[in-house]
Amino acid sequence: MAFYDADGMKGKSTVVTLCCVLILFLSLGGCMEQGEKKKMAVIETNMGTIKVELYTDKMPITTENFIRLANDGFYNGLVFHRVIDDFVIQGGGYYPNGTMKKSPYGPIKLETNPDVTHVDGAISMARTSDPNSATSQFFICDGAQHFLDGQYAAFGKVIEGMDIVRAIASVNTTTKYGMQDWPVDDVIIESITIEEE
Repeated sequence: MAFYDADGMKGKSTVVTLCCVLILFLSLGGCMEQGEKKKMAVIETNMGTIKVELYTDKMPITTENFIRLANDGFYNGLVFHRVIDDFVIQGGGYYPNGTMKKSPYGPIKLETNPDVTHVDGAISMARTSDPNSATSQFFICDGAQHFLDGQYAAFGKVIEGMDIVRAIASVNTTTKYGMQDWPVDDVIIESITIEEE
């Protein structure tokens, strides 16, 4: 189909029409991107609620593992077993009686992204000395911890409840079950649910 301009010559109108179609296409694409839902993890603890935005686009392996465990109810009833003020609160691996809970999915490959760093409130995967050993345990940074960048898989950030993170980070700790920095009074993860916004 040819498009003609006012004096009967085709060409300019075709270009204008194609430009309009292109602009419409790009604007619709932008709307679709804006319409994509963000994944949030709502961590309910006995000290309050922490809401975390998960970076599923930038950290797909790590977020998929975390979301699968959360959806399974894996974290329900576990504790924050390692709490160090101005550093991290770590949980996702132990019951209040010190019994370890292992992920049914095993370890995942270390995933890093220069755009996702250990800022204040970052959530990241804990691991052993083997970079590819993270399973279920995670930590939330109490203050920026950029020396961990590139070595641990940060995969989201607290967007609500940093006051709860600070409160947990400041609890009294002791040595329990052979582990240092265990809260005197257990900080329990009641549930982690995944929501979309």
